[in-house]
Amino acid sequence: MKTQHKRLLQRAYIVMIFGFMYLPIAVLIAYSFNENKSRTVFSGFTLDWYRSLFHNEMILSALGLSVVLALVSSVLATVLGTLATIGINSMSRRTQLIVNNISYVPVVNPEIITGVSLMLLFVLLQQAGIGGEGGIFGWATLLIAHITFNVPYVIFNVGPKLRQLDPSLYNAALDLGCTPRQAFFKVILPQLTPAILSAFLICLTYSIDDFMISYFNCGTMQTLPIAIYSMTRKKVSPEINALSAIIFLVILAIILISNHMDSRAYRRNQAAIRKGAAEV
Repeated sequence: MKTQHKRLLQRAYIVMIFGFMYLPIAVLIAYSFNENKSRTVFSGFTLDWYRSLFHNEMILSALGLSVVLALVSSVLATVLGTLATIGINSMSRRTQLIVNNISYVPVVNPEIITGVSLMLLFVLLQQAGIGGEGGIFGWATLLIAHITFNVPYVIFNVGPKLRQLDPSLYNAALDLGCTPRQAFFKVILPQLTPAILSAFLICLTYSIDDFMISYFNCGTMQTLPIAIYSMTRKKVSPEINALSAIIFLVILAIILISNHMDSRAYRRNQAAIRKGAAEV
C-alpha cells in the first residue's frame, strides 16, 4: 500500500513539473489559432494569424536576420570551439584546469554584463576610427558577440568527449601509415562528431533565442527577439503567438531528430561491438 502511494505521489509530482513547464506553451499554441484577438476568450478556430504573420515584413526581416546570424555564428563558433578544445587538451593538466575555468566565466556571467562589456569594446574601436562614418554597430558586431558567447558552450560539449578518447587511437593511426591530418579527420573527428553536432545545435538555439547581448550590440538592426520585444511593448499581437508556436515546433523537431540520430548511432556502435565480440 505504501509503495502504491509512493508511486502515485511520484507520478503526481512529475505531472506537476511538466505541467508547470509546458502548459503555458500549450496555451500559447492554442491561442495562436484563436479567432478573437483577446487572450482570455477563445471564440473559434482560425489560421488568419499565421497568414498575417507571413505577410508581416518586419517580422520576416527580423526572422531572416536571426536565422542567418544563428547559422553563421554557430558554424564559426563550433569550428573555433572545437579547435580550442583540441588545443586545450594538448596542454598540461594544470594549464587545462586554468583555461577551462577561464572559459567557464562567460557561461556563468550575467548576460547583461557580457552585452555591456562587448558594447564598450566596440565603442572604443569606433572611437579609434574602426567602422567608418556609418559606425561600427551592425552585422559585424552582432556576429562577433554571438560567436563570443557560443564558443564556451562548444568547449564544454566537445571537451569531455575528447578526454574520453583513447590517446593510443591517434598514435595507432600514425603507425598504420596515416599522416597527422588523415589521422585527425579519419579517426579522431568521426569520434567527436556527435559532440560537435550537439554543440552546434546548442549554439543555434542560444543564438536564435538571445536578446540581451544582441540588444546592446545590434545598432539599428533587429533580431527576432528584439522585434518581438518592440511589438509587445505596445500590445501582444496574436501574430506573436503564431510565431512563437512555429519556433517551438521547429526547435522541438530539431531536438527529436538529433536524439533519433544519436540513438541510431549508439545502436550501430553496440551492434558493431557485439559483432566484433562474436567474431573473437
